[in-house]
Amino acid sequence: MEGEDEVSLREQHFHSQVRESTICFLLFAVLYIVSYFIITRYKRKSDEQEDEDAIVNKISLFLSTFTLAVSAGAVLLLPFSIISNEILLSFPQNYYIQWLNGSLIHDLWEFYLPYLYSCISLMGCLLLLLCTPVGLSRMFTVMGQLLVKPTILEDLDEQIYIITLEEEALQRRLNGLSSSVEYNIMKLERELENVKTLKTKLERRKKASAWERNLVYPAVMVLLLIETSISVLLVACNILCLLVDETAMPKGTRGPGIGNASLSTFGFVGAALEIILIFYLMVSSVVGFYSLRVFGNFTPKKDDTTMTKIIGNCVSILVLSSALPVMSRTLGITRFDLLGDFGRFNWLGNFYIVLSYNLLFAIVTTLCLVRKFTSAVREELFKALGLHKLHLSNTPRDSETTKPSANGHQKTL
Repeated sequence: MEGEDEVSLREQHFHSQVRESTICFLLFAVLYIVSYFIITRYKRKSDEQEDEDAIVNKISLFLSTFTLAVSAGAVLLLPFSIISNEILLSFPQNYYIQWLNGSLIHDLWEFYLPYLYSCISLMGCLLLLLCTPVGLSRMFTVMGQLLVKPTILEDLDEQIYIITLEEEALQRRLNGLSSSVEYNIMKLERELENVKTLKTKLERRKKASAWERNLVYPAVMVLLLIETSISVLLVACNILCLLVDETAMPKGTRGPGIGNASLSTFGFVGAALEIILIFYLMVSSVVGFYSLRVFGNFTPKKDDTTMTKIIGNCVSILVLSSALPVMSRTLGITRFDLLGDFGRFNWLGNFYIVLSYNLLFAIVTTLCLVRKFTSAVREELFKALGLHKLHLSNTPRDSETTKPSANGHQKTL
């Protein structure tokens, strides 16, 4: 009987290993396919016609796709683990979720290049500390550009009429120039393209429904403000916990295990909120990364991104996403313990480093938000005091404020 029991245990272990390997492969295959379509959407189409470097381009495309898939896996790692813990806690005996167990979660944490991550973790956390606060304040501007703003004291018909006249004037000037004046033609084409883009945005605002203008935009802005406020509040609470409780350290005591107890005070609702905040921080860090002047040229463009920029973008996103679990745990966004090699770094056990990281994040984020929401007030104060004239010559918009219009007269923007 003992021999049969030993064989049965070995069979169960074998089937468990096969099942977990199959699940990991399928998950990574899905991420790889999605990453491939994302990269081909931004990759410059002319690169596909080069025969000499075809092999090099294919290898670069494969490596970039693999890197982006690993990045996506690192982003999903902590949310997947949190929701799995809550599901196992809510349905412990359900037959259809027996494949979802602690062994699978541990394998996923060990699966995503732990050695590579150990080399870039600290650099990624520092980069997140720089990009995330900037992105949290920049998110309001980005969403404002994507959504239709309410039309308060604005006459869109008049604006569209004026921009149409300017477009026609630019088109007439462009048709009247000879092909020998190449510089002027390129300059006018850029101006015409900008005017067409502005006209398209105005027409979109005019066609938008009333509920889209007056309901969606304010609701999204309020939602962003709530998420940002909750993030800063959680970091502040984590700072207080670090001062009075040693278990608040990222490299603290091990938890009860996956599926044994909820790690959130509010149960499933709290876990869902943690997942939303983790994704929000990741999106904000990416927005902040591209908002920095140093990395502004890295911004990908649809069907017009070289393979070199694609590689640089994939590596940058890998650095950010790989540090996301550590940053989320260090800031107290979640209490889920870091598994695998993610929780074995010495600096996570250093009280002064962890406390300084939390303080810097809270201070920098608060300053960025205050600067964002008080910019309009500061501009009005500068105008009232006459100080805005002191730095007009240093701003790039200065040359545009009194430039000639399309019909040859001076105009003020």
